[in-house]
Amino acid sequence: MHLIPELVQQRPGLEALRRDLHAHPELCFNEFRTADVVAAKLTEWGIPIHRGLGTTGVVGIVTSGTSTRAIGLRADMDALPMQEANTFAHASTQPGKMHGCGHDGHTAMLLAAAQYLATHRHFDGTVYLIFQPAEEGGGGAREMIRDGLFEKFPMDAVFGMHNWPGLQMGRFAASDGPVMASSNEFKITIHGKGGHAAMPHNTLDPVPVACQLVQTLQTIISRNLKPIEAGVISVTMIHAGEATNVIPNFCELQGTVRTFSIEVLDQIEQRMRVTTEHLCAASGLRADFEFKRNYPPTINSAAEAEFARRVMADVVGAENVQTQEPTMGAEDFSFMLQAKPGCYAFIANGDGDHRALGHGGGPCTLHNPSYDFNDELLPLGATYWVRLAEAWLKM
Repeated sequence: MHLIPELVQQRPGLEALRRDLHAHPELCFNEFRTADVVAAKLTEWGIPIHRGLGTTGVVGIVTSGTSTRAIGLRADMDALPMQEANTFAHASTQPGKMHGCGHDGHTAMLLAAAQYLATHRHFDGTVYLIFQPAEEGGGGAREMIRDGLFEKFPMDAVFGMHNWPGLQMGRFAASDGPVMASSNEFKITIHGKGGHAAMPHNTLDPVPVACQLVQTLQTIISRNLKPIEAGVISVTMIHAGEATNVIPNFCELQGTVRTFSIEVLDQIEQRMRVTTEHLCAASGLRADFEFKRNYPPTINSAAEAEFARRVMADVVGAENVQTQEPTMGAEDFSFMLQAKPGCYAFIANGDGDHRALGHGGGPCTLHNPSYDFNDELLPLGATYWVRLAEAWLKM
């Protein structure tokens, strides 16, 4: 492993910074303290900054030489609306808020890289350091783009990285093509005619139709998609009725749809709509169908993914750079990859052995109340960012 010695030496300070961020989590579009910390650090190191894109976003600009080439490096800053189970010293001080996905570590790694890049400037061009709000459901990447991210800071490519629990520390994973799914949600309201549960013949009962619909929707995946295509339809909520002796007027279904392509998503939405309408009509009922598209699939461009893999191999050895298995989780870095070529990669977070006494006893998985970012990653992730930028903007 070829870590930058200076970053290794700075690990205690990076840990303190990361743990401070962990103790003070902020939710989407409310990362005011976090943004202040980021802005103060960048300013301290002589890095010009721009604030306010996507409400709380911060962009740092490090320039060297005369080239007009530019690269974007992105870290997310927001936390999750969940209660932390850990009781160690840097546990969340904010009830109901937790850095349960490692965005505190992502921010710290990019800050460490920013300081090194600003100090040494062994490249020719510009590095844009993108500290993004609201990845956890708010679409902060989309909002930064809407506020002119790529117009104000024209870059040739953009790169992102997420820690990945369960992958052995010291490894990376990167691949071209789809690596994370689109995230979408639906709400189906089946309208019937309620009445006495002892006299169902006088009603139009939405409940059995809803049960039938839950099963039928799964045939869209098994019988409408090509077997080699991936898709998920999960009904996660069913709401109906208020009393055991009353057939309700309506039944509400909600859930999520995940795909790796827009074409498959279009097909699933169309089939869900038609299936819902016809199945309900067959029983004399009416349905309202709502479908909301949140995040598109995260699709890495081939050249940039291969470039990232080469840089990773230089840092940790080719044997420690794995193929990035696609996941049905979603990521709003996808909006940036729709606008620019780039690569979204994984850095191994280990299996949880790094957690000190006082963790909640649960697994160290993303969005788990016992999760904690592995601080051993800080010099490694920062080294990757530095070497990636330097290689991309090679003098």
